[in-house]
Amino acid sequence: MTDDMRLRSTSTATATGSPIQAAAVLVGAAFLLVGVLGFIPGVTTGHDGLEAAGHESHAELLGLFQVSVLHNVLHLLFGVAGMVLARTAASARGYLLGGGAVYLALWLYGLVVDKDSQANFVPLNTADDWLHFVLGVGMIALAVVLARRPGTTGLGR
Repeated sequence: MTDDMRLRSTSTATATGSPIQAAAVLVGAAFLLVGVLGFIPGVTTGHDGLEAAGHESHAELLGLFQVSVLHNVLHLLFGVAGMVLARTAASARGYLLGGGAVYLALWLYGLVVDKDSQANFVPLNTADDWLHFVLGVGMIALAVVLARRPGTTGLGR
């Protein structure tokens, strides 16, 4: 492949976006949506019990996932990171791999932390724990599978 062809191939993949970049955008958009929804009464039950942080927050997104202002802001920041890092295939892959690792660490933390202690500062409940597991595995799987597909600027091969 000539340098000119390689340049055109790379610029085309960047201009149209690779599958791994699209995945990072979708994951980021989902986190942005969840972050916003966590502040909306009705979508978040017990909204009047929404605390800044800690296990004392009694608000639950969709009546299932315990949230706080901190938890919602973290979702928003994670969403923004996904959008920004989706600009290149390499950074999109890093976002999915790193984010997946963070979510698996949160899953482990949630399994061992006393849900009624000050250490549960995010806060996390059992539904959050298992969602974090699914997110961690899913994000890492996206990074690994999509890095091997054509159109991802050759990251996996």
